[in-house]
Amino acid sequence: MEMKEILTHVDHTQLKPYCTWEDIKTLCEEAIEYHTASVCIPSCYISRVKETFGDKVKICTVVGFPLGYCVTEAKAAETVQALEDGADEIDMVINITDVKNGDFESVMHEISILKALCKEHVLKVIIETCYLTDEEIEKVCSCVTEGRADYIKTSTGFGTAGATLEHVKLMKENIGSHVKIKAAGGIRTKEDMEAYLNAGCDRIGCSAAVELAKAEK
Repeated sequence: MEMKEILTHVDHTQLKPYCTWEDIKTLCEEAIEYHTASVCIPSCYISRVKETFGDKVKICTVVGFPLGYCVTEAKAAETVQALEDGADEIDMVINITDVKNGDFESVMHEISILKALCKEHVLKVIIETCYLTDEEIEKVCSCVTEGRADYIKTSTGFGTAGATLEHVKLMKENIGSHVKIKAAGGIRTKEDMEAYLNAGCDRIGCSAAVELAKAEK
């Protein structure tokens, strides 16, 4: 698979807590040059990116990030503000405490609320697989499907581990036909990215992809 094709599936990501405007500006310029699927950035930069780059780059941001255990109303407010500021895609983190308490109805309900707010905009649901058992992953896949989200995403990249091909396979077996998969966390080589795309992922969250593309030139 050519790097050019891989990059069209990459959410070019900068979510470090100390990222500067120069970091974000560079990220966007790279995304435009290398035709990545989007940039994934902190919500505080959405307005500035929209004002600076307009529709040249698709903006993805995170909600309830990275721990997920804020109340649904807070996630909803974050989502509304992000969309008003110009975000195209929302990556929300589920409430993992609800999963551990066996309250999958609340997990599904929260996803459905945020999807209703997103309307035609893409909603990706981060389930943070490193904290879940296989049985929990299967049940959360049902929540994502029933909540009508567009994507299920493996990881925040801030947990104890990132994506694994085994978890992607498990998710693929348990999601509905309308749900796509995004892998994120620990994906650093072209071989990694190709393996996840071949395993059925449609998106990859990665901060290293553009540097790899530059190295190939």
